Amino acid sequence: MNRRDFFKTAGLAAGAATVAGSRFATAQGQPLKQNFKLKYAPHFGMFENHAGKDLVDQINFIADVGFRAFEDNGMKGRSINVQEKIAAALARRGVEMGVFVANTINWQEPTLTTGKPEILEAFLKDIKDSVEVARRVNATWMTVVPGYVDMRQHPDFQRAHVIEALKRAAEIFEPHGLVMVLEPLNFYNHPGLFLTTVPQAFEICKAVNSPACKILDDLYHVQIQEGNLIPNIDKAWDEIGYFQIGDNPGRNEPTTGEIHYQNVFKHIAKKSTDFILGMEHGKSKEGKEGEIKLIEAYAWADDFEI
Repeated sequence: MNRRDFFKTAGLAAGAATVAGSRFATAQGQPLKQNFKLKYAPHFGMFENHAGKDLVDQINFIADVGFRAFEDNGMKGRSINVQEKIAAALARRGVEMGVFVANTINWQEPTLTTGKPEILEAFLKDIKDSVEVARRVNATWMTVVPGYVDMRQHPDFQRAHVIEALKRAAEIFEPHGLVMVLEPLNFYNHPGLFLTTVPQAFEICKAVNSPACKILDDLYHVQIQEGNLIPNIDKAWDEIGYFQIGDNPGRNEPTTGEIHYQNVFKHIAKKSTDFILGMEHGKSKEGKEGEIKLIEAYAWADDFEI
């Protein structure tokens, strides 16, 4: 029996592994098709032990498991030919494209905070190039990181420079219906960055005042930086465009850390089931066992009533 037929025919067999007593996620050591309520988005490499290294095979695998979205931070760096193959596979399997990273991030020096014309122009070129990539892979959302704090400028000047750069970028994205999502990153993993909290991103999005500029609420970063996940979701709701997932500590799948993701997912689903939730995390175990454990974790976290 080939893999595709197995997913279609494997039932909830006796002896299959259960997840918190709620549903079966595996049968005979293989993943079963899940009916996820939310659009969780894996990335390349996450299920390589089951699917192999071929990118199209990996897309087929995530679709067979029941994931309805996908993200690829490095999409922009792939060749046009590979981008087109990925887009065709996603369309064929009905999988929605999530984020890729839109701008080149200088991990050594300040960027948009400086207000330097040459840095601004390079950023806007990145944005223009990203429009073509988004068109090619049927993407709507792109991650934007403003960069490091400029220690030689007052924070208010830096904020003004960032807002101006994002307004210019929004003007490029708006006619195409594209959205940049600003990602606050935590101080522990990424010390010295300008954008660190959801309230700060909320303020900036309000100032840019464009449907093309929203927040990427990465719940792993928010848990470390400020916590208060559900109240922050509610307060920033109108400006949130995308979610990402990772438990803390460890940045692995739900159920491995301190975040009760079942409650968080239920809260989001009650407000809307339209969002993509990027699975931007690792796995707590290696090999096929780790991939099955990951699927079981999402089967449990997604097991709630709306």
